[in-house]
Amino acid sequence: MEPIIHGVLLAFGLILPLGVQNIFVFTQGVNQPSLTRALPAAITAAVCDTLLIILAILGLSLIVLQFEWLRVVLLAGGIVFLFYMGKVIWSSGAANMKGEEALPMKKQILFALSVSLLNPHALLDTIGVIGTSAIKYNRQELLYFTIACIFVSWAWFFGLSILGASAKMINISTRVFVLFNKCSALFIWGTAVYLITSLFR
Repeated sequence: MEPIIHGVLLAFGLILPLGVQNIFVFTQGVNQPSLTRALPAAITAAVCDTLLIILAILGLSLIVLQFEWLRVVLLAGGIVFLFYMGKVIWSSGAANMKGEEALPMKKQILFALSVSLLNPHALLDTIGVIGTSAIKYNRQELLYFTIACIFVSWAWFFGLSILGASAKMINISTRVFVLFNKCSALFIWGTAVYLITSLFR
């Protein structure tokens, strides 16, 4: 029971803060014409988290945390994608609320991959925190811990998609959603600028 509770609390602690990945998944729930059209972003984010959790528990953290050049490469790649994604979200307007010009499935998957695998903070948090926390458990307990972390990830991203789709159905003015897109883009660009400063520390 302890590994399950530990995994749930730890995963929630890492995934709960407002971040680029969460904003993108929620935005797709809002902007896509239906919930099913927004699922590629949620599924891709959950699959990426699952992959990172498994790799972290298998010991990848020991490799990543030892090489400074790898951290720099992750940061640089993340910065490029964040600026590009911020531009796309900034340009998203009220037309998306009617199902027009919504991101197609391939673009959703590409962006979800980028914010999941090229987000250095999410990557290092998952590998550093979950990877090191998993060391204390044996085989069966480790399995429970892993499943708990993965379950939280899938439930969270599907919940964000549903929340976004529900918000659209409340008949809120399209201007509110356009403003939300603008704020999301600014947050994403702010994250990219913050990552640039961390390159020079």
